[in-house]
Amino acid sequence: MATPHSADISTAAKDAIEAAHNTQQLAIIQAVLTAQQLTQQHTPPPPAPVQQSSGGAGKWIAIGAGASVFLLTVALSAVAVAISVVSLTVCVLVLRSVWHDVRKGH
Repeated sequence: MATPHSADISTAAKDAIEAAHNTQQLAIIQAVLTAQQLTQQHTPPPPAPVQQSSGGAGKWIAIGAGASVFLLTVALSAVAVAISVVSLTVCVLVLRSVWHDVRKGH
């Protein structure tokens, strides 16, 4: 038998889940945009015509590609931490609300 209080809790839980899902979607969109910006900022310019040295250009292209991958990894890690923080915050707020309702006797 459902009481009005349990309906409020289930509604709050559904709202919290939906908010967390929306936050995750926004974080994914932000990660994609950040990755696009990083790749646009770190694309190496076309090399100027100079005398070729033995493997110098290939080394710098590899270093640039490695740095780009590293920066993308850092950006995605930051997004994962942000998602975790938002999810934890939502959980804490829901539990805090439930705890106050329990203490008040609702």
